[in-house]
Amino acid sequence: MSSFDAESVRRYYDRRTAAFIARGQGGRVGAIHRAVWGPGVATRDEAFRFVESRIAERIAAERTGDRTPHVVDLGCGVGASLCHLAKLLPIRGTGVTLSPVQAELARQRIAAAGVADRVACLHGDFTDLPAGIAQADLAFAIEAFAHAPVPERFFSQAAGLLRPGGLLVICDDFRRQAFTPAAQRALARFRRGWRIHTLIDRTGLERLAQAAGFEHLSTTDLTPHLELGRPRDHAVALFVLLFGWLPIEDRFGHLTGGDALQQCLRHGWIGYDLAWFRRRGAAGDAVDG
Repeated sequence: MSSFDAESVRRYYDRRTAAFIARGQGGRVGAIHRAVWGPGVATRDEAFRFVESRIAERIAAERTGDRTPHVVDLGCGVGASLCHLAKLLPIRGTGVTLSPVQAELARQRIAAAGVADRVACLHGDFTDLPAGIAQADLAFAIEAFAHAPVPERFFSQAAGLLRPGGLLVICDDFRRQAFTPAAQRALARFRRGWRIHTLIDRTGLERLAQAAGFEHLSTTDLTPHLELGRPRDHAVALFVLLFGWLPIEDRFGHLTGGDALQQCLRHGWIGYDLAWFRRRGAAGDAVDG
């Protein structure tokens, strides 16, 4: 099983983030994660903001009182998700990223968006959170949880961060039935290429969450709403077919990993899920504003 520590993940994003933003389809809105063409989505920008929009709806629905909710992005990339939420809602936001390159880009984006008085980005590890982060009403991780070298630490840190009744949202890739040799090879390529450590199934995720003091609320399979088999994907698949036998994982791992992920998603070996949890606490606690 491939295993990648925090330093390996940091180097991966330090090297790749500028290209992801410059050449990725979500770069215009600062999204490093995938587009989700879910119900009601009409434009590509909306697809890249689909998960954030669901989070915004939940914050608005559960908000009570006058206190401004604190929202934490665990694995915040360049801060685009928090900037988007801060423009939609009167929140305070804190982002945490392993990559100092991403942290600097996030600070620039936050300032340009005019929300620096309410949103901040910290360079740090979400399995060992920087000291001084205020208690959160909601925390989310979009395509970041799978990088956690010790998923139990992710949940224990989230439990310490969130107030009783607070919400934890995880959107990421999770294993389905994948026992054939072809499936195992594709999974291994995906993990190597994208520096994935934690690739568990829904049951494993819920078990870890429960052990850390969370109640599972719901899980939605977003796989049917992903874009698979785009012209770019076919081009990458051809590249991997022609040159995949070469030792190209270090330089082109993001491509070989992405091609393997496409294969896993098409065959149902991996699914893309949006999972919601609530930190257990006093009865009736909710995200209040």
